[in-house]
Amino acid sequence: MILVTGATGNAGGAVVQVLVDRGRAVRGLVRSANAVLPTGAEAVVGDLDRPQSMRGPLAGARGLFLLPGYRDMRGVLSEARSAGVERVVLLSGGAAVAADVRNPISQYMIRSEEAVREAGLAWTILRPYEFMSNALRWAQQVRAGVVRAPFADGGVAAIDPRDIAAVAVAALLDAGHDGDSYRLSGPRSLLPQERVQMLADALGRDVRFEAQPDDEARAEMSRSMSTEYVDAFMHFYRDGWVDESLVLATVEEITGRKPGTFERWALDHVEAFR
Repeated sequence: MILVTGATGNAGGAVVQVLVDRGRAVRGLVRSANAVLPTGAEAVVGDLDRPQSMRGPLAGARGLFLLPGYRDMRGVLSEARSAGVERVVLLSGGAAVAADVRNPISQYMIRSEEAVREAGLAWTILRPYEFMSNALRWAQQVRAGVVRAPFADGGVAAIDPRDIAAVAVAALLDAGHDGDSYRLSGPRSLLPQERVQMLADALGRDVRFEAQPDDEARAEMSRSMSTEYVDAFMHFYRDGWVDESLVLATVEEITGRKPGTFERWALDHVEAFR
């Protein structure tokens, strides 16, 4: 049995689907009993901020796909060890190895990675680039025909969450990944304008791109996150503290197939932008 946290999210949901497709017993951690998971997956309610609430969900699990950044990661991992979990795959990110890690995003990822390494379990850490699914934030603008996005000059080799899931499942089920940390990219570095054009092509209509000035981007982000987090994102993408432009071979090396393209992702998710 594998327990997948974040089971209704982009990465966790993809991990659940891959495990179901492979005929593996999978349990998905959700916050609401009304959450819907793929047929064949068991939904269990728990809260990673309350480690004791994880005892039921962890019972009988031998593998754990874990999200980072919760208040007591060591407590969660202690519960996992007590339940008999043997292997954990942590979803981290490039912020953990940024040029400057004195920011809250890097710090919570670093603390989560440290907790996993010290838990006494077999572990693998994944540090994927930006998710292709982050483009879903543009859906309303795409419908309106104009996308304004920041960091217009920054190319990113964004990765399909389905490829993250394929690597995660390999690390959970196959030998040879214990103690490894993997940086994961998509197959091509793209500017925001290029991604918007690919969405327009998938939709078969015009969508214009406009570069968003830094001050406007900062004001927009500040409406939904703290100043410290806004500063971190600006440093990552404007100042180059995190470089996600280099295309890596990791996905193909681990899974035996090339990572999916943004064009393919756009076609598969076109209904979300109509």
